[in-house]
Amino acid sequence: MNERAALDVVGGLVDSAGDDAAVVGDTAFTIDMLHESTDFPAGTTKYTAGWRSVGASLSDVAAMGAAATAAVGVYGAPDFAEDDLRAYVEGALDVCEAVGAEYVGGDLDGHDEFTVATAAIGQADDPVYRDGAAPGDSVVVTGTLGRTAAAMRRFEAGDVEAANELFRFTPRVSSGRALAGHATAMMDSSDGLARSLHQLAEASGCGFAVDGDAVPVADELRGAVSDPLDTAVSYGEDFELVATVPAEVVEGVRAASDVPLSVIGEVTESGITLDGEPLADRGWTH
Repeated sequence: MNERAALDVVGGLVDSAGDDAAVVGDTAFTIDMLHESTDFPAGTTKYTAGWRSVGASLSDVAAMGAAATAAVGVYGAPDFAEDDLRAYVEGALDVCEAVGAEYVGGDLDGHDEFTVATAAIGQADDPVYRDGAAPGDSVVVTGTLGRTAAAMRRFEAGDVEAANELFRFTPRVSSGRALAGHATAMMDSSDGLARSLHQLAEASGCGFAVDGDAVPVADELRGAVSDPLDTAVSYGEDFELVATVPAEVVEGVRAASDVPLSVIGEVTESGITLDGEPLADRGWTH
């Protein structure tokens, strides 16, 4: 099975599966696993790995509209080099501090490759799920898309300092809080904008019409690839928020967001299009 098929199996067994995080009571909870061979290109520092891995879980909390509370991590490696371990924990501490959460420890384990598992919790007073989008809603995204694709080009070119900087994203917890109470559906863009729209469409029973000119492509991606828009839409791993909101509240939410909020299209009855053409379900595959 591919990842999507495996998730369908889990979703058939676990009633609360299917969103970026589960909400139990008023607590959002999520967990992630990242591996050196698939998630951390050569040149990724352990500080960046700590930031990015914990940030991925904090992004899931943000996608529920929750206030981030705390995170923990499991650090697995063939050996425990003190400098590497310190750098990882410092990255985890700093990304938590950036969103007002605490990094509170975790576990250590021997493993044949560097592997981390991270979990985060948040206070979800007004959680946003994936299944509430309605025709006529506006589709919005936070920040810009394509940072990770640009980072990968930097890693490949040996510009590891710039690549690591691009790899360290800020989880959109504050923007998620601004969207909570207004958004009808929301998730993060870790699998890519195109795949996120397909997942939202499946959950909400709707479609989307996206304007390519409105998609906020990261400046770092322009000039790095032949088709920046296609890459920004399909590559994934950017950890921005993709949400649907009633058109009349967009400006209020935009003013409350701590990063730019772009309207990229609208919710339709069916079909997923980019500039009038079908948008394929492409994105990051684990």
